[in-house]
Amino acid sequence: MSIKVGIVMDPIEQISFHKDTSLALMFAAQEKGCELYYMEQQDLSIQNGQAFGRMAKITVAMNPDNWFNKEEASDRPLADLQLIIMRKDPPFDSEFIYSTYILERAEKEGVLIANNPQSLRDCNEKVFATEFAELMSPTTVTRRPDLLKAFHAEHGDVIFKPLDGMGGSSIFRLKPNDPNVSVIIETLTNHGQQQIMAQRFIPEITQGDKRILMIDGEAVPFTLARIPADGETRGNLAAGGSGITMKLTEKESAIAKKIGPTLKEKGLYFVGLDVIGDYVTEINVTSPTCVREISRDSGIDVANQLIDCLLQKVRC
Repeated sequence: MSIKVGIVMDPIEQISFHKDTSLALMFAAQEKGCELYYMEQQDLSIQNGQAFGRMAKITVAMNPDNWFNKEEASDRPLADLQLIIMRKDPPFDSEFIYSTYILERAEKEGVLIANNPQSLRDCNEKVFATEFAELMSPTTVTRRPDLLKAFHAEHGDVIFKPLDGMGGSSIFRLKPNDPNVSVIIETLTNHGQQQIMAQRFIPEITQGDKRILMIDGEAVPFTLARIPADGETRGNLAAGGSGITMKLTEKESAIAKKIGPTLKEKGLYFVGLDVIGDYVTEINVTSPTCVREISRDSGIDVANQLIDCLLQKVRC
């Protein structure tokens, strides 16, 4: 009997066909004979204590002109599925948290959720990295202007960024004696109402902000180095960076081995580590990307490896 796989994602009509990781995961599952069921965040609900989803059976194709075909959606218990892959992009807001509550209910009803709903809540992509402070450049998380100004004064060349952003949005680099430090702090912290992250600037960003993909705590042996565009400090592809696939260095492998056991313990089956130089900057757990680029350039079918891993857990 076919394994029923659900996916919760942003509107499939709006994806970037050539780069989208969720599409690659769906196609890999379909190729293994799974039935696919599509949902968006607003389709999740709890009815009489049971987790439900308004789900549409879907087939996908690697065709840039017609990459999916959806049937009519209907409300069904999430427990009708054996596996649900949560791929909703940030922002990590209250609606995202409510979705994890619903998915956690389904998990208690026997559905494997990737990634684990509680860990999605617990492991903010910026703050979670601070559990591995020895692997990071000097970092502070605060909303206090005095601490942020002191951090800037101590380190001179720093990065300030929000805790809930993605794709390099709202990231500021402040150099020594920057005249805009106060207004940037006011803007990012909403006048002291929101926590942000401060990190010492890492000059090796010119060699790439590297994405290391982790499957059940083990690193894919290739990374995507996202090189900033001219005049930029952000390597994110969404911010105009270009990607080059490279083999993991010994240092990067050591970083992955240090973090991997914690990911495995927390049920974080698919994670993207961001590494600049010798330092981890973020641990992306909500909707890691770069599968298509790494697979294309390395010859490793990353989506296939992840789906194999998850289906093996379903069958156990």
